[in-house]
Amino acid sequence: MSRKLFGTDGVRGVAGEFLTAELALALGRAATRNTGVQRPQVLIVRDTRESGEMLQAAIAAGVAAAGGDALLGGVLPTPAAPLLIHRYGFDLAVVLSASHNPYRDNGIKFFAGDGYKLSDESELQIERELEATEHERGGGAIGRIRELRGAPEDYLRELHVRFHELDLAGVDVLLDCANGATYLLAPEIFRRLGADVTVIADSPDGRNINAGCGSTHVDALALAVRDGGHALGFAFDGDGDRVLAVDSAGGIVDGDELLALATLHLRASGRLSGNGVAVTVMTNYGFHAAMEREGVAVATTQVGDRYVLEELRAREWTLGGEQSGHIIDMGFNRTGDGIASALLTLEALAGRDLRERDAMSKLPQRLVNVRVRDLGALQNAHAVDAAVHAAELELAGRGRVLVRPSGTEPLVRVMVEAPTDDEAEQVCERLVALVERELG
Repeated sequence: MSRKLFGTDGVRGVAGEFLTAELALALGRAATRNTGVQRPQVLIVRDTRESGEMLQAAIAAGVAAAGGDALLGGVLPTPAAPLLIHRYGFDLAVVLSASHNPYRDNGIKFFAGDGYKLSDESELQIERELEATEHERGGGAIGRIRELRGAPEDYLRELHVRFHELDLAGVDVLLDCANGATYLLAPEIFRRLGADVTVIADSPDGRNINAGCGSTHVDALALAVRDGGHALGFAFDGDGDRVLAVDSAGGIVDGDELLALATLHLRASGRLSGNGVAVTVMTNYGFHAAMEREGVAVATTQVGDRYVLEELRAREWTLGGEQSGHIIDMGFNRTGDGIASALLTLEALAGRDLRERDAMSKLPQRLVNVRVRDLGALQNAHAVDAAVHAAELELAGRGRVLVRPSGTEPLVRVMVEAPTDDEAEQVCERLVALVERELG
């Protein structure tokens, strides 16, 4: 086996082409064997993609072939997996989802018995197990496959226990469920807490997940909130591990602002361990400035919620997140949880209007993806390095510049933040033109 299957968030690809039933079965078997448990209990959940049922059946067959018991949790948000592991003591959980990707894609990601996503070492061991058993005939104990009844209610109960003091009576909220895994559960917990709930994108058909809706198409929610006179809205992604918000005027509130609200709220209530927060290199300069004013430490990681989580674990901190809406509150869960993050936002607001948010002031940001010759084009690009350094000096103390390669495509991402839209636009255009000229 010459290729590396696992990316930054499990194994992902076009269902039926790269991500076949055969590969899913093999992964399920290898991961089950890798637990080192005599008869592993393995939870399997999925989002609403049409390929989910096929992959669920294949993963379950692989689990049973390796002597484990497969427990089918059905359609559930990704963050339900670690909570159910903790509740039932499962040895492994498998989540079938490609998050915010179109329906044709799907993915397989694993959570270990401690509730955390598998380490790089464990993923490598699974790949080695795949290679070692590629021509194996089988044999040994055979496990069972059965439905895990009540799993959705178990997840709702965990949310309700955490937020039982949050009174949403009279709060008019619009939820965009992306035709994904939150389509039943998000409206239900908001209603249980007293909110007046309107829902869009809550009719999944297997192919409409993330299609013009959800956190990657939040403009639709913004229009619906403003035109419908709602107090605020939340947009989840397909697997429910991220969320963005919209205020009553239709203003989009990204993960940076939501994280700033949560940070100051948890600190005020004595729940911000280490008085620090972990973010990625994409986090807006305004967040850093706000945290510096408030005396909150900030640790910065590369892009990806797994790297934020690693930083939190290393520092024994509670809170971290990404601009895209992944917010990890280790006081509740061990992965991003869109529904919990939305409720945490309302808890932090304490009845205030989202338009009155004042945790941070965002700097205007421009982000352009420039197609280049190859993945390594930015290496030894001295002219680009010099221009970036000059722009950094130009914006020192007022903004920032980030020019980085994509990890998966021949793209260079040029991001500029500056005090005004015009300045951000001018600096970004200058750098984009240079990257195109030198590396395109």
